[in-house]
Amino acid sequence: MTHSTLHRTLRRHGRDMLLVAPFIALFAVFNLWPVLRSAWLSFTEYHATAAPRWVGWRNYADLFADERFWRALSNTSLYMVLVSVLAVVLGLLLALAFGSQSRLHQVARIAFFLPSVAGGVGAISAWKWLANSESYGLFNSVRGWFGLEPVRFLGDPSWSMVILVAIGVWSVLGYNLVIFVAGMRSIPADLYEAATLDGATRWHRLWHITLPMLRPTLLYVGVTGMIASFQVFYEPYLLFGSVDAIGGPLDSALMLVTYLFDYGFHQLDLGYASAAAWVLTTILFVLTWVNLKLGRASEAD
Repeated sequence: MTHSTLHRTLRRHGRDMLLVAPFIALFAVFNLWPVLRSAWLSFTEYHATAAPRWVGWRNYADLFADERFWRALSNTSLYMVLVSVLAVVLGLLLALAFGSQSRLHQVARIAFFLPSVAGGVGAISAWKWLANSESYGLFNSVRGWFGLEPVRFLGDPSWSMVILVAIGVWSVLGYNLVIFVAGMRSIPADLYEAATLDGATRWHRLWHITLPMLRPTLLYVGVTGMIASFQVFYEPYLLFGSVDAIGGPLDSALMLVTYLFDYGFHQLDLGYASAAAWVLTTILFVLTWVNLKLGRASEAD
């Protein structure tokens, strides 16, 4: 760029550039720099007590050779699939059942949506009481009414994923319901009227009008749900996490984010944790890209 061109650019856009300069500076300091720093640390040995030491690809080699990493990846993938599928299917069914403007349906949508806005630590603490392994836990109290022995819901590896999936679906079901209702209301009513005049049944209208017209909504809910499920952290951490067993009984609740949290903040192996974070980022990027490709292909058909 020549001096005259730069001068004209500054005269034309100098004020605009000055207005966005604070945002760019904050973005670079608090977003761009940490990302670049994390990428560099992933190739170093860094325990927060000494200067980072370059080790190349050793962190990634150790990561892929660690059985706990593969266990965390397996648990996270299973959790993502179950929560994403169940939340989308149940959310769509609820939207079909409670999608009208009647007072009853409005109250039902509010009731299902409340967990989406009232979640967090308080909700997980409530679930921890519900599934408590002692007899005062609600689930075990109900079992006691029928003369059944208490079950160690939070201490039995076979129950860990069941509890996590139940909480995951419960927390996003209402959000998906609201999104699907909004998507269905954007479908022109003329299409349903024309299909009804042609003798189409409710099932035909659902299969040939509602679902095809909801493809963008389904894609959005599916992609965002998968990303959120793959980054699950505070649910397994608050339910099962402790200093000596952050992954729950036999690592049955170990997720990728709790895995890198364990190495980064408990063992202070920040280089190794950064490598795990970049593997997680790569997986999320690939999943999002595949979903978008599949969504565009289905729209083209």
